[in-house]
Amino acid sequence: MLEWLVALCFVILVVLIWPGFKYFNNESQSDALHQGLGISQLAKIDKTGRCVSEQEGSDGAQAGDEKKRAVALICKPSALANYLLKHCRTFSNYSPCVGWTWRASALLQSVYEACCPYDSPVQFVRDNLQLSDEGLVALDWAVPTYQKRRRTSSHSTSPVLLIIPNSFGKITRNLLKLCETALSHGYLPAVFNRRSHNGTPLTTLKLQQFGDPADLREAVRYIRHRQPAGKLYAVSESTGSGLLLSYLGECGSSSYVTAAVCLSPVFRCQSWFENALCWPLQWALALYQKICLSRYKTVLGETIQTDTLFSSCSLRDLEEALFCQTIAPPGTSSSCNTSATWDVYWERNEPLRDVDEVAIPVLSVCAQDDPIRGDAQSTIPLELFETNPHFFLLLTDHGGHCGFSTQSEGSQAGASGSVGPVAAPSSGMGSRQISWSHKALLEFFRATTDFFAAEERTKQLAARRRGLGGGAAGRTFRNRSVSTCKRVPECSHNIHAIYNWQRSYTR
Repeated sequence: MLEWLVALCFVILVVLIWPGFKYFNNESQSDALHQGLGISQLAKIDKTGRCVSEQEGSDGAQAGDEKKRAVALICKPSALANYLLKHCRTFSNYSPCVGWTWRASALLQSVYEACCPYDSPVQFVRDNLQLSDEGLVALDWAVPTYQKRRRTSSHSTSPVLLIIPNSFGKITRNLLKLCETALSHGYLPAVFNRRSHNGTPLTTLKLQQFGDPADLREAVRYIRHRQPAGKLYAVSESTGSGLLLSYLGECGSSSYVTAAVCLSPVFRCQSWFENALCWPLQWALALYQKICLSRYKTVLGETIQTDTLFSSCSLRDLEEALFCQTIAPPGTSSSCNTSATWDVYWERNEPLRDVDEVAIPVLSVCAQDDPIRGDAQSTIPLELFETNPHFFLLLTDHGGHCGFSTQSEGSQAGASGSVGPVAAPSSGMGSRQISWSHKALLEFFRATTDFFAAEERTKQLAARRRGLGGGAAGRTFRNRSVSTCKRVPECSHNIHAIYNWQRSYTR
């Protein structure tokens, strides 16, 4: 009994001291990382050629050093990057919680957003999709609780927001708030559930591998069939970004996604499974996944060594037991090289394996003090954002893992009021504080859509001018009736016309 009391006192002491310690410790780490990255917040293009956010404006000399360094947009200079810097004010308007509060702790705000229940004013309508191999995945469409009609019309032009949860299938507080915010801004949120996740029946012996986008590809095809007139956007959370990046890389310009955002993504997933997480977090995540799989223990025993699976204490052992140590068919040798199989597994499932084929703008929102992803210098592929014009990194000093708590949330928790440049319109869902990361992704979607619309208008205008150019042919054409001009029908998801390999926003 005495040992438990000592442990409880130790936990309380850590909770009280940890936020202040992390604050002062992160200041020195942030300075070192910014010096290593060479980030300059005072200019749009730094000496290394990267495009970074400009935070010093009207605040100027009155802004402190910490506020200047609060967030940076790291990307390759391009026309789209300049447009984002000009029109996405949320990118440079992040005021993280600091000082002696639990919201300043990266670990505590990450656990809060992942585990704390949330009284969401939305409900979900499920579509179970039977795949080509007779497996089942589910799409949960978010609708307001006050809405009587639970289904949306197939003729709706509202944009669809495809949300991919983490690879463990946990529906977090952050995800529920994202569905609420998306609904209030006119989107149709749809949460993608993998096989056996969140009550989805497991009808085959096949589970979805970490970076296998085959099931997601069929789900996107269904969404396009159900909502053919609406644009499609995608958001992934945490380790779910591995599936989204794999899909965008494999499909390239045929992904039918207009733009995508990864919230607190894990990029180098093999090394993350091997040695990124501390053992308490590894044990907790492994326990959660084993609890979800326990209902299928008998049927999985036909192809998986369930004794090894349910005795695993780390994420790597669990992933190996699920996909690398299958039971050999009768009459064959059961011996196998586990290490080689593990490496081959990640050759097929590493999210960045086909990153050069991604053909749409992708924004990654990351925090330097992310306790789940690990050290920023070794886990964030900065060279990807510096060289690939399709990838944009929004890097904050503080924020934890999918937390990004702000000072307004800390001082006005639960209070209603203004939410900044992307304030939620009146939609009958009430007025709540919108997360900074959610405001940032909505601004990113709006800005990219406006940019491509302007680019398309410029192309059409240039084509008309070429068609009406000088010479006899031009004069003859101008004397014709306007009705003889062939008008190309517009299509909201004509991705091939916008995302070709001569895209102007990469210039």
